[in-house]
Amino acid sequence: QQKSLGGRGLSCKGVYRALTIREKYMRLAYQRFPLTTSQYLRDIEGEPFKPEHSVQPVFTSPPKEGEDPFNTKFLPENLSWVARMKDGVIYVYKDAAEADQHKPIENMPGPHYETFIDDMNFLIALIAQGPTKTYSHRRLKFLMSKFNVHEMLNEMEEMKELKLNPHRDFYNCRKVDTHIHAAACMNQKHLLRFIKKSYRVDADRVVQNIKGKDVTMKELFANLNLHPYDLTVDSLDVHAGRQTFQRFDKFNAKYNPVGASELRDLYMKTENHIDGEYFARIIKEVASDLEDARYQYAEPRLSIYGCNPNEWTKLSGWFNKHRVFSPQLKWMIQVPRIYDIFRGRNFVPHFGKMLENIFMPIFQATIEPHANPELSIFLKHVTGFDSVDDESKHSGHMFCTKSPKPEEWDIVKNPSYSYYIYYMYANITMINQLRKARGMNTFQFRPHCGEAGAVTHLLASFMTADNISHGLNLKKSPVLQYLYFLAQIPIAMSPLSNNSLFLEYAKNPVLEFLKKGLIVSLSTDDPMQFHYTKVRPNWVPEPLMEEYAIAAQVFKLSTCDMCEISRNSVLQSGLSNEEKTHFLGADYLKEGPEGNDIRKTNVAQIRMAYRYETLCYELNLIKEGLKTD
Repeated sequence: QQKSLGGRGLSCKGVYRALTIREKYMRLAYQRFPLTTSQYLRDIEGEPFKPEHSVQPVFTSPPKEGEDPFNTKFLPENLSWVARMKDGVIYVYKDAAEADQHKPIENMPGPHYETFIDDMNFLIALIAQGPTKTYSHRRLKFLMSKFNVHEMLNEMEEMKELKLNPHRDFYNCRKVDTHIHAAACMNQKHLLRFIKKSYRVDADRVVQNIKGKDVTMKELFANLNLHPYDLTVDSLDVHAGRQTFQRFDKFNAKYNPVGASELRDLYMKTENHIDGEYFARIIKEVASDLEDARYQYAEPRLSIYGCNPNEWTKLSGWFNKHRVFSPQLKWMIQVPRIYDIFRGRNFVPHFGKMLENIFMPIFQATIEPHANPELSIFLKHVTGFDSVDDESKHSGHMFCTKSPKPEEWDIVKNPSYSYYIYYMYANITMINQLRKARGMNTFQFRPHCGEAGAVTHLLASFMTADNISHGLNLKKSPVLQYLYFLAQIPIAMSPLSNNSLFLEYAKNPVLEFLKKGLIVSLSTDDPMQFHYTKVRPNWVPEPLMEEYAIAAQVFKLSTCDMCEISRNSVLQSGLSNEEKTHFLGADYLKEGPEGNDIRKTNVAQIRMAYRYETLCYELNLIKEGLKTD
């Protein structure tokens, strides 16, 4: 018994330190850390909990009625500060002289590189530590069994509570599609109808310029030996099927309608001969469908590659020119991890230049908003950053103190996932420090993580990300899974997407995670590739409802389960404080049943009390375990 107590003490000590590591990096970047966990950590340290220990990101409120979301009148004044990159991280200085001496503004601290590596090495050792693996595995098994008992005892009581709740049901609960890519936000039928309609109206319009020669839409289709009248969803060939399973390369090819990159450039890009007009119109149609549905929101990702610093100006120009704003859409920026391709084609001299192209324009627009008003307005509507690509690709590089700095990384080889994650996090932290000081909105870091590849990806995100997309590989690491539960890290899961690419639907851990108390939400990922549903009378596409409906049938989810997932999606999202207050209740930031307004969320108070008590019980075990050592 003494031995097992010693093992428990060791495990609790490791878990406690892991939670303090996450809290430190979340606070630094103005990202969220749960109140309950924070209170227990202060309790363990014997310190009083202060409200300022809780940090919330700042998002732009939706425009009031009659207010123009593109208005540049109220931008903050320009400053004479200087932004400069050093060792892959951009710092802000009062003037050029201080920049030369590397004396950044004092109240804007960034992460310390060596400390970060030390913390990461500690976590790598922790997730492989025998006693901690055993302890975490037992706790997770207990959480699963505990929920099953809760369900047997309280399911009918929960249902009774929901039946007595007036007006609100699953259909009119707010739900957010927390992970969706803008280039595939329409479903295949929507894209087909749009292509046919654009051909009918604009057949003689010049849509391309090849080697100085104008090409009309009619000529473009003729060159491809196509006529839109003959196109079907099958010939469009954008849907993922059996042939894409474990084949990310084939999946990426599905972004080209009829296998033609020309059609992708015309309909799904922001930069082309017609300035991305068709892409903007498709997105506005999707937004209009969401506005008609009223209770659904989406967070589409637009790409910034880091090839050149003008990408931001072009993207914000597209956003403003076509007025691609909707209260139902919250924008995110995705950065593909394809430095090796850019270096191979000599687009960038080293990895540091790619980072500079991605982040420097944001620093400049934050310091001098009036120098680039279109970008300043666009950034108001951006809520976060995502890191995307095939995670199963192994880089062969281990991120450590001996890793070359980004300015020294000039080889034609991709850095590791952790390397990308650290430098994205470090720069987002510096941006958030600056934007917070200027009274502007801040950004979350929400990478794709744990879809495939090594579990160390999930470890890097545990340290740096506000929330993640996918998280399937948490199944492989009981320690990380338990830490994700204790830190209440939200996970946007896409079972239909995984079913076509990496994991059969029935094996998806979404139900297991939900039962254990991890914060999961459902998302569509790519409706164009994975979803079918369109609803009469207006043929409104409902991919998110398709995701919920299939999960409900396969996993036998109750109404309370579905509404809990919907509530999680709103909490996880980049919706502003005002919107969350309206959708979840005035006290939504409070923990447990106190923070739940059943009239708005349709989640039973019994369920919320169970979740809160379970989390407190587990945190208390850690606290008591530390005393045994």
